[in-house]
Amino acid sequence: MIYKRNRLLYGFMIIIVIILGLCSRKMAIFLPDFLNTYLGDALWALMIFIAFGLIFREMKTNKIALIGISFCYLIELSQLYHASWIDNIRKTSLGGLVLGYGFLWSDLLAYTIGIGAGVIIDILWGIIAKPNKTKPSGIA
Repeated sequence: MIYKRNRLLYGFMIIIVIILGLCSRKMAIFLPDFLNTYLGDALWALMIFIAFGLIFREMKTNKIALIGISFCYLIELSQLYHASWIDNIRKTSLGGLVLGYGFLWSDLLAYTIGIGAGVIIDILWGIIAKPNKTKPSGIA
């Protein structure tokens, strides 16, 4: 689906997803273990998808999904690299949230689910936001 995305809406969605992601970590005791394990990573990937949708507002959804999943996978693969300079960045709160700490195969699945949710939201919102164009019947 391609349409001109509303930057204000997408900015608002990013804020909502960030709040949900942070709350998922703070409210971990209230969530089932399975959900608690993967929810933060899925929400992080969803936020990345929405951010790329905000930046590339006229790009097709499938291309944004490809860019988003590639970005998430590259960040996860970067966790295999351990040098003192990058590990020092990871020790900070923001660095840990962005770069993560250690590679996990299961995170790749969580990122795929998050990007998939973003694609579904993007397609549904595109259908809802698309103005109904009716063809004139030719009768004056």
